[in-house]
Amino acid sequence: MTLNGVEEEGQSELGRSLLRRKALTADWMPAFTAVPRSAFLPELIWPFDMDSGATVAVDLREEPGLWFSYAHADVPIVTQWDDGTSEGRGQVPTSSASMPSVVFRMLTDLDVQLGQRILEIGTGTGWNAALLAHRVGGGNVVTVEVDADVAADARDRLAPTQPSITVLTRDGEQGDPPGGPYDRLIATAGVRRIPPAWIADVKPGGLILAPWGTHFTSLDAVARLRVGDDGTKASGRFTGPVEFMKLRGQRSPFAGHDVYVTDGVTGADRSTTTVTEPELLGEGRFAAAPFAVGLRVRDCHHQPAEKRDGARPVWFYGLTDRSWACVMFTEGRPRAQVWQAGPRRLWDEVAAALAWWRAAGEPSYERFGLTVAAAGQQAWLDRPAEAWDI
Repeated sequence: MTLNGVEEEGQSELGRSLLRRKALTADWMPAFTAVPRSAFLPELIWPFDMDSGATVAVDLREEPGLWFSYAHADVPIVTQWDDGTSEGRGQVPTSSASMPSVVFRMLTDLDVQLGQRILEIGTGTGWNAALLAHRVGGGNVVTVEVDADVAADARDRLAPTQPSITVLTRDGEQGDPPGGPYDRLIATAGVRRIPPAWIADVKPGGLILAPWGTHFTSLDAVARLRVGDDGTKASGRFTGPVEFMKLRGQRSPFAGHDVYVTDGVTGADRSTTTVTEPELLGEGRFAAAPFAVGLRVRDCHHQPAEKRDGARPVWFYGLTDRSWACVMFTEGRPRAQVWQAGPRRLWDEVAAALAWWRAAGEPSYERFGLTVAAAGQQAWLDRPAEAWDI
């Protein structure tokens, strides 16, 4: 795809915007200029409209101007629904082109150098792999994609400029044992556990960069983990919040509200709490409180409902049994009503975790870290020596 003058200006304006916001650093500018995202997008895309908060269908053949305006905008773009079973807009987005600002922040965190070998998990459109290849050389990039159709399309888009990139069609959790060890591994799909294969795929001292989170929410934080000298574990801090589509084998096991709450709140234990809605949910989409609570309350999913008539219920569901809890926040009332049922007292666990976070000074994402080994995962605050199992 060749850019005309108008389209080149759109690409240039995006670059200037990313530089102003320090999402794009000068060392990545040559790759950004040489590898436009538009060259890796299908004709039919579903950009996320930041004003309406919804995805909108845009076809290059029908609205080329609008298509390119989104291609050169700092917005995520859905490229597949329902694992490819829906030709049009489906129910669940399952492949996408990430926001350019997120792409370049993660590439900066990856700290790649010329000649290093890179393993990417989640090929998607192929844009991220092409950017990496421009920096380290195409023969040094291997990318893994679980979806055969997505992988084939990426190969086609990469072929004109980066034919030496290897695109493997397989489950990304398996990594690439025959091709390792690599200097760097980057995942462009969210995970809830770091596969042991990824640690084995990376050289001691190398980096693993992955969007990681708990099942408490759908949000992730970028974990930047360095593989230890003995090659058996990796540890490091989170660099900031993001949200990615999850690896297919690590999607949420939440079975749905009706499986848990079969008879309303009848029979549940009742109490009240002075915890407020802002204290629990935080301010903004990427508030730190839910992330911190998710690190402390294992195997739990929470789901805030829409506010109606001044009242908002927030539900909690145990993922290893059928325990559930609900806290009802009502405007003008100093205490919220709480219901709990099942073997676990989920609200008590959540309230204790929230109190712990507040006592620690309400730490942001960057003060938390993750240590991963074959035996499992541990989270920590400030010091790895004080980690806990998650």
